[in-house]
Amino acid sequence: MKRTHLPLNGLRVLDASARHLSFTKAADELAVTPAAVGQQIRALEDMLGVVLFRRTPKGLELTDEATNGLDALRAGFLQFEESVRAMQAGQSSNSLTIAAPRDFTAKWLAARLAAFSKANPDTRFTLVAADEDVDFTEANLDLAIRLATGHGEHEGVKLAAGAHVTVAAPEGGAETPISWPNCPVADGVAALRLADAGLAIDAAAIGLGRATVPLLLAEADLASGKIRAVDNAKESEEAYWLVAPLPQWRQKKVKALVEALTA
Repeated sequence: MKRTHLPLNGLRVLDASARHLSFTKAADELAVTPAAVGQQIRALEDMLGVVLFRRTPKGLELTDEATNGLDALRAGFLQFEESVRAMQAGQSSNSLTIAAPRDFTAKWLAARLAAFSKANPDTRFTLVAADEDVDFTEANLDLAIRLATGHGEHEGVKLAAGAHVTVAAPEGGAETPISWPNCPVADGVAALRLADAGLAIDAAAIGLGRATVPLLLAEADLASGKIRAVDNAKESEEAYWLVAPLPQWRQKKVKALVEALTA
């Protein structure tokens, strides 16, 4: 019989019924009705072409055909359990691979991963620089961080409300507009163009001009006095999101990191 044709539900019901010699007790264990157990057993008997149980004045009794297959059946279920435990053990791995924009890692993520590592010293991180959507399968990723208007096709959580702020050197500095890819500055206005928002913040800090950047990236430098806000932060549809496909999102190690990063 092909594996794809194995009646796994029926075999599970057979195992429970054989242990209890009672459809009612088997139904309690499996959280179904006794009628459903009876239907599964009849369907399994029809498929196999054998009788599995006989009703006697003392209750259910296994036939020889059923008894002949029970040891192998139970050994098979034990192997299934071992397989599940082995797969779940992978979730307890202490290695996490994260894709994030380079400037986000430098300005926000690295410090928080360091704090997480102090509380979880066995954790190891692999960081992949990625500004665009990434293929989780190809890159073997556990989690990605992207600047977007939503979590897209994956599971996700927003790190903070989207907002931009214009920053400059603590004192003086040029008023030259600084731009970076996809920054909220009209094309043709900026006189200084840089590769990312992190570099724009650093350029503003040394007085090369003013940069409008995601507030989340600028918060630490604003708090330390490295830069100053030229005006109040403005709401933005774009925000930084933690995202992952559902299987990765369900991993214990991913859940723990997401909880720490959103605390």
